[in-house]
Amino acid sequence: MDKRIEPANQGKFIDPAVTADGSARATVALTRPTTLWFNTGTLCNITCEGCYIESSPTNDRLSYLTVSEVADYLDQIAERGWPVREIGFTGGEPFMNPDFLAMMRQSLASGYEVLVLTNAMKPMQRPHVAAQLSRLIEEAGTRITLRVSLDHWTEEGHDAVRGAGSWAATLEGVDWIAAQSCKLTIAGRARWQETEAEARAGYAALFADRGWPVDAAHPGALVIFPEMDLSVEVPEITTACWGILHKSPEDVMCSSSRMVVKRKGERPSVAACTLLPYEAEFDMGHTLAEAERPVALNHPHCAKFCVLGGASCSA
Repeated sequence: MDKRIEPANQGKFIDPAVTADGSARATVALTRPTTLWFNTGTLCNITCEGCYIESSPTNDRLSYLTVSEVADYLDQIAERGWPVREIGFTGGEPFMNPDFLAMMRQSLASGYEVLVLTNAMKPMQRPHVAAQLSRLIEEAGTRITLRVSLDHWTEEGHDAVRGAGSWAATLEGVDWIAAQSCKLTIAGRARWQETEAEARAGYAALFADRGWPVDAAHPGALVIFPEMDLSVEVPEITTACWGILHKSPEDVMCSSSRMVVKRKGERPSVAACTLLPYEAEFDMGHTLAEAERPVALNHPHCAKFCVLGGASCSA
C-alpha cells in the first residue's frame, strides 16, 4: 500500500471496511460510468508546488500510454456497455506524450467528447502540435474541452506555484485556445487566504481583460479545487455520513469514473480515481470489467476532495 498518510491522520484510513472508531466505512458503487480518464504519463515540462501526482520533467513513475492501449480501453467501453460520454486526459502534461493527438483523434472518432487537462504552455504551443490540435478543433469544435490550470488570478500567486515565467507562458496559450472553436475552462486552487467569492471576482476581472469566453461564476467553467494536503487532519467517511451531510454516494467521482494508468514497467491498469494513481489499494485490475466493483473511501483525498469538498475532475 502506498498511501503516504501523514501523522495528522495516523490510525485512520487503514481498514477498507471500518474506520478507526469501528464504524462502517462508506463505499461507492460504480452506478453511472460516464467518464473514462487516461493518465498519459507523469512527465511534465514544469514542477509545481503541491502537485498531488508529483509530475515533473524527471518523474516517469507513470509511463506514456500509447494510442493502441487507449483504443483497447475504448473497445472495452463498448463491450461492457458503459454509458460513457466523455474521455478525459490528464498527466503530467498530456501534450508531452508523442501519441497524444492520436489519442484525442481516436476518442473523437469513437463518438466521445474529449476533456484535456493542460498547462497550455510550450508542449501545447509547439508549432506542429498547435497546427494538428487546431485541425482537430476545426473538425470537432465544442466536443473538445481544454481545461487550463491557472492556479491563481494573479501572476504572483500563479508563479509561486509553477515557477517564474509560468504566468506569461500560460496566458499566451490560453489566448490561443480562446481564439479556437473548442470549449475553454479554467482550473484554480483554493490555497490562498481569500473567499471563493473573492477568487471568482478576481478571475472574472482577468477573463474580461483578456477577452476569454469563460464564466467565472459558473463552477464548471471555473473549477476551484480544494488543496490536497495530507498533513491536515480530515474525518473518515462512514455510512452514516451520507445522511448527516445530506449527500449521496452518486455525488462522488468514483460513482461515475475510472482512470487508466501505466505504472513504469507494467501494463496498463485501472485506478479507482484520478487522485490516487499510485496507491495499490485503489488499483482495480487491468480491465474495465474488474473495475466495476465498489470503492471503499479509505483515503484522506476521498474525504477532503470528493465528499467534503464536493469536487470532481470531470467536465
